Amino acid sequence: MNKKVAVQELGIKDYKETWEFQEEIFQELLQIKSSNRKENKTVATQNHFLYVEHPHVYTLGKSGDFSNLLISEEELAAKNATFYKVNRGGDITYHGPGQIVGYPILDLDNFFTDIHKYLRFLEEMVIRTLAEYGLKAERSKGETGVWLDVNTPFARKICAMGVRASRWVTMHGFALNVNADLGYFDNMIPCGIKGKAVTSLNVELGKTEINIPEVKEKLLKHFADLFEAEMIRD
Repeated sequence: MNKKVAVQELGIKDYKETWEFQEEIFQELLQIKSSNRKENKTVATQNHFLYVEHPHVYTLGKSGDFSNLLISEEELAAKNATFYKVNRGGDITYHGPGQIVGYPILDLDNFFTDIHKYLRFLEEMVIRTLAEYGLKAERSKGETGVWLDVNTPFARKICAMGVRASRWVTMHGFALNVNADLGYFDNMIPCGIKGKAVTSLNVELGKTEINIPEVKEKLLKHFADLFEAEMIRD
């Protein structure tokens, strides 16, 4: 089992371009696994962890409801935002500047073959990271992602998640609001859940800006611990 994970910083990158890049890696891993199975080979599969920041974009999961996007195509253009329907789980979500987006593309045969556990580990990575900033983040029953003040009138989501998996290979991932412009969330019903607010780390800490590279390092540290992985920088 290969527990090395290559970490790659993509910088600011268009959502569709990044999606295609993910898909390329994803299909390559599936091809290796298929070849191994058919030809009785043992070629190792590689694991990847992509960090990226997207320009303003709304994405809708395969089972999502388009009505959860509350603005028209004309209004999207006026806000310099784009929209894509994608092949991950989950409903509608927003990506934009000030948000850490992480796409782990893993062969779970290298770790454990359990998608439920995989999602819980991604949530735990974020929960442990936020704890380092003095925040008590939690899961909300039946709602994937990470929240604050669960089961209160002040419940608010700080990290959204949506993944796709095939033959235990994953793609898509998580979006953690660090210095996000929360106004863009008013244009949708976040993750299709009405009556729940959205927040960002800088807002919770009462700061103008949080050091994003520092948060990224904390996330990687907890990911490595949970997955018993060795993170390799490009």
